[in-house]
Amino acid sequence: MDRFKAVFFEEATTLINELERVSLLLHNNPSDSSITEQIFRIMHTLKGNSTMFGFYRIGDFTHHFETLYDYIREGKMSVTDNVLNITFASVDHLRVLLTDVELENSVHKINHENLIRGLIEVLNGTSGEESIKNNSSDHKIENKVSDSPTYWVKFVPEKGLVRKGTNVLFLLDDLSQLGATYTVSNTERLPDFKKLDPAEIYLSWEIYVSGSVTENSILDVFMFVEEDCELEIRKISETNLLDQDGFSTIARDVSLSIDDKILKFGGLVKKSSSKSRIEEVRNKMEKANERSIITSKDNSISSIRVASEKLDELMSLVSELVTTQARLNLVSEQIASSELISISENIEKITRQLRDNTFSICLIPIENLLVRFQRLVRDLSTQLNKDVVFVSEGADTELDKNIIENLADPLMHIFRNSLDHGIESGEERVKKGKPAQGKILLKAFYSGNSVIIQIRDDGKGIDPEMIRQKAISKGLITADQNLDRRQIFDLIFLPGFSTAEKVTEVSGRGVGMDVVKRQITEIRGEVEVESVLNEGTTINIKLPLTLSIIDGLLVKINATHFVIPLGNVDKCFEANHEEFVDKINDLIILDGEQVPFIYLRDEFDIKENCPQLHQVVVVKQDDRRVALSVDTIIGEYQAVLKPLGRLYKSVDVISGATILGNGEVALVVDPNRIIKEYIFNQIHNEVLQ
Repeated sequence: MDRFKAVFFEEATTLINELERVSLLLHNNPSDSSITEQIFRIMHTLKGNSTMFGFYRIGDFTHHFETLYDYIREGKMSVTDNVLNITFASVDHLRVLLTDVELENSVHKINHENLIRGLIEVLNGTSGEESIKNNSSDHKIENKVSDSPTYWVKFVPEKGLVRKGTNVLFLLDDLSQLGATYTVSNTERLPDFKKLDPAEIYLSWEIYVSGSVTENSILDVFMFVEEDCELEIRKISETNLLDQDGFSTIARDVSLSIDDKILKFGGLVKKSSSKSRIEEVRNKMEKANERSIITSKDNSISSIRVASEKLDELMSLVSELVTTQARLNLVSEQIASSELISISENIEKITRQLRDNTFSICLIPIENLLVRFQRLVRDLSTQLNKDVVFVSEGADTELDKNIIENLADPLMHIFRNSLDHGIESGEERVKKGKPAQGKILLKAFYSGNSVIIQIRDDGKGIDPEMIRQKAISKGLITADQNLDRRQIFDLIFLPGFSTAEKVTEVSGRGVGMDVVKRQITEIRGEVEVESVLNEGTTINIKLPLTLSIIDGLLVKINATHFVIPLGNVDKCFEANHEEFVDKINDLIILDGEQVPFIYLRDEFDIKENCPQLHQVVVVKQDDRRVALSVDTIIGEYQAVLKPLGRLYKSVDVISGATILGNGEVALVVDPNRIIKEYIFNQIHNEVLQ
């Protein structure tokens, strides 16, 4: 049973995430009835699942939530700010209920009761009735059934329905939530006592329902058992029959057909009309069943759900296979057997395909993050009394799931800063000639072997001169030091640096961009700031597609191997020191421009056997290039990245390690950090001069 409950929690989490996403769509399109229908369906599914597994508090709460959206989809009330506010609060509480299903936490219990009361108040306020003191929405429904239609429902479940995990009493209870009900049990299928099987259902039911009910709402109750029962639904009166004298006597008479009962109830429904209506309902049900079967088959073919732990294990095994393949290549070359080399090359091809396929499985779209940012923008803009819209582009851009998981916190911090310190109030924007509504754009796109994420706002922007003056006052730079715009904006990422003028509850003083940079750096990313005063600010984040395997260039310095990511390599060539145009500052002419020349020997303090002829690897980051000197360029290599030990944690220019085919360890060089370090050293030297 625990295994099935685990499946429920996984399904429930997915449903709640989808509920939040769809609710945000409703926030932007409150008159879209299809969105309202989606929310109702999600709530109905969650209610049915939770009740089936015995999580009655979740079922009760979702029942109230579902009732609200049933009223909306039936046109009895509209989507207002109050509805949206209670919707998002309910989404948050549903997540709490998944962690505290019995409401053992007193705070959770109080919030639970308050939200149910709030849902009822929203219903009452919209309908114009007085507030209901009883904490139950059923009371409200019962007060409205006097002029409501009456439906007759015949429900004959399959005898083995219980074995499929369905409690039919829950279905009858769900039906009673729609309005006033009168239920008649039929025992004609009941066998002799000796033949009774406790795991089978022998009863069938006729249920009369009167209230704010429709055919669709009744069909929704039996949504999950349509294929496992005989179901008939008829509208037998436009008014409530349940309060009429003599109703129960007629209803309990099992010898009468429904048409005879209608006549006795005083109804004027024609049999032909009734039959055609039954056929219409049956046809709808058959079509719904066909769609359900087709959808189910399509889903079983197109996708399956796999635990993330299994994907991690698969990726780990593929990584080990890549390492073993490199060893096989080395051995086949040493033995010099043409047959073994051919086999090795074939296995290498298969391994590469397996690696690429496994890698693609572990990629997830960045849209998985967007819902929480949409929600954050909505909630904070309301809190700050600002009108801000969130827009996204490239939501289908995919990244390694581990990168996605570690990206949420730094992006959240960036959004908070943008909303709090970046975008002005509506009045201030209008005075500047801007639209009163601010905008935050998240744009994601591929760039080579990387993904670029841009967070752009149209707010007040950042004054580079103000940053410069603060940096001077803190002793970070000197007054006569010349920095370009990019170097000035990079100062924002220094620990403790802030441009905020006052403390706020949302983002404090704005301190924390150093934390953002550290978190992004830990997933081998880069972050930069661009800003134009009074026009807005853009945060550019560059990320690798994966943290597991990279295509690299294997090089050697003395006896030590290094791997340079192939995506950063611009070109390779040979050079000697005489070709340098500036031998003091080590600059070389490349494609008509001066490019810094860095000795990796010096970077890693390798002094032995320095060659006269340099093998040069030119690496690039955006529009910046640096030439790296190595002893030998061996060739392309698939590197399985391994985390560094504590001894190498302080070496910024190394991002990881990999095991070569011969068992040796090669360090993975981070060209982006080498370029950053070179620029930093330039600034530092200028300060000293």
